[in-house]
Amino acid sequence: MFKQYFGLKFNPFSKEILPEQLFENYELIELSSRLNYLQSTRGIGLLVGEAGSGKSTALRKYVNGLSLSLYKPCYFALSTVTVSEFYHGLALELGEQPQHKKIAVFHQIQQAINSLYYDRRITPVIILDEIHMAKNSVLEEIRMLFNFKMDSQNPFILIMAGQPLIRNKLTLNINNPLKQRIAINYFLRGLKPEEIAHYCETRLKLAGVHEEIFKPIALEAMYSITNGLPRIINNLATACLMSACGQKQKHVGEETVYKAQQDLEL
Repeated sequence: MFKQYFGLKFNPFSKEILPEQLFENYELIELSSRLNYLQSTRGIGLLVGEAGSGKSTALRKYVNGLSLSLYKPCYFALSTVTVSEFYHGLALELGEQPQHKKIAVFHQIQQAINSLYYDRRITPVIILDEIHMAKNSVLEEIRMLFNFKMDSQNPFILIMAGQPLIRNKLTLNINNPLKQRIAINYFLRGLKPEEIAHYCETRLKLAGVHEEIFKPIALEAMYSITNGLPRIINNLATACLMSACGQKQKHVGEETVYKAQQDLEL
């Protein structure tokens, strides 16, 4: 309903947006620079951010820019998997049929990575999402699994992404060897206060609307509620448009924002 009311081609704050259409704020540009460095050196990177800060979106944009003739993206969400389940899932992502014993799958994964990099000249880009959910036993296995030729070479790019809890886990003595191997470490905090207006404007233009819909005072209220986290901004902005439509208002003001906040129970 609100799309027709505001003349929108689609919901501008939906997560279903093409990677090349993403709003490039300061953090996304800085993260891209760090990932490009990791791409040139290979090895292990860590991306940390609160839920809704845009980690998965940023990684989707990065992977979308990779040449598939030179890189093989492998995505695996760790959640609460066991060591065996981790090995099994990663082997499948690498195109292997996992063997039964853990040690056999360990060597199978390493051989698959070596074959891709040295024989086919393709660098595996392995993204382990929800890394904060990983048990210490899994983190220890990650360190050992990505140790090649007595830790002298990196025929891979490994990006671990998760919420801030992973930083606490990495301070534990058992995980210190893995922490030492992290080449880049970036904390994604979300939009800055001065970026939210441009963010909303960019999203609305993509959907075909060039007029101002969100008043400056509404944008300030949105930032104070969301702390700049893109996912919450998107949810709140959508709720604001729906509320304004229901009230036959062509602009979103401060009152509409707080009403939308109550509706979403933020």
